[in-house]
Amino acid sequence: MSCLPATIFPSTSSLRRSLHTTPFHKLRNDAFICHQKKNEKQVSLCLALPFDLSPPPIDYIDPLETMTVVESEDVTENTLDNDDEALEAVDNGVAVVDLSNYGRIRVSGEDRIQFLHNQTTANFECLSEGQGCDTVFVTPTARTIDISHAWIMKNAVILVVSPATCGGITEMLQKYIFFADKVEIQDITNQTSMFALLGPKSSKVCVLVMEDLNIPDLVGQPYGSHKHYSVGGMPLTVAVGSIVSEEGFTFMMSPAAAGSVWKALLGQGSIPVSSSAWETLRILRGRPAPGKELTDEFNVLEAGCYKGQETISRLVTYDGIKQRLWGIRLSSPMEPGSRITVDGKKVGRLTSSTTGAKASEPFGLGYIKRKTASEGDSVTVGESVIGTLVEVPFLKEQFPPSKGFAK
Repeated sequence: MSCLPATIFPSTSSLRRSLHTTPFHKLRNDAFICHQKKNEKQVSLCLALPFDLSPPPIDYIDPLETMTVVESEDVTENTLDNDDEALEAVDNGVAVVDLSNYGRIRVSGEDRIQFLHNQTTANFECLSEGQGCDTVFVTPTARTIDISHAWIMKNAVILVVSPATCGGITEMLQKYIFFADKVEIQDITNQTSMFALLGPKSSKVCVLVMEDLNIPDLVGQPYGSHKHYSVGGMPLTVAVGSIVSEEGFTFMMSPAAAGSVWKALLGQGSIPVSSSAWETLRILRGRPAPGKELTDEFNVLEAGCYKGQETISRLVTYDGIKQRLWGIRLSSPMEPGSRITVDGKKVGRLTSSTTGAKASEPFGLGYIKRKTASEGDSVTVGESVIGTLVEVPFLKEQFPPSKGFAK
């Protein structure tokens, strides 16, 4: 379902079609219409919101075309002071995190779908407007640069990438545009803001905040599904899922609307997540990060990124899966880079670590050689710290090529 850059593998399209088997859900494409309040509860909720919610004009399909760079305040100021409470809310309630530092790249032009189809691992040709997917940017040797999330809009594709890779990926994509390609690449990070709503109660909060927009249509829809709205005349995109989970919602909006949206989410009981709590959450969920789990040392499948059939086919054919990424419960905190051993033999390395949700549950991520350990086994991290291998949620959500390559 994927391919590496066409300049590296010229026969990618035909191979991909033969390998692609994953169906995508067809999404409804209903026109946005205004509707009346159905009861007094809805009326009182709407009046309580700090901004005017209204559907966009019928032709208001690609909001990025209307956004401009503006100065905006730090919407999270004085709201981030309890990491334990925030992580508890992610597990049992609802939390919100400001991810505006993550890169957002807009790919437009008539050839944008075929271009991304050739430059990343996902099968963009099978996606329709209003859908989304994860895709992976890789090097010519299938080492992972970054995991990106893509939204397919009417006139463009929006790619969400890690803060550390946005500049490099933008330059790489521009480099691969040939003279005849009708493709434009634009870094829109400064023209947009982005929040993620997390936790088992995120659907309820999202519905409460956005009831006037008929947002329940997104609840239960496939990961990456998204719709566009207007907040006081300013564009807002709401999508299913977030960077660390297929559950919850992501909000992308004009920076001028960010303060109002943030306050509305807090007003419905969302607990704000700090950058330190977000890093802890990333590790606990097992989401690989550039410079840590995503480096030249590890290939796309070893990192658990099953986002493309052709890359998988080539690596499986040449037995390219030498190790695998695991979650590791630690008996004591350890620094990333610590070696991992079994019976005195080095079998891997710790790549990320955290003291845990309550500063008393050390946890890490690390690569372990295949067939040397499996789920529930004990390993030694550093000189004497005991680690137990566990599955992590993000990697569980990925789709492995076959059971034979799970370890």
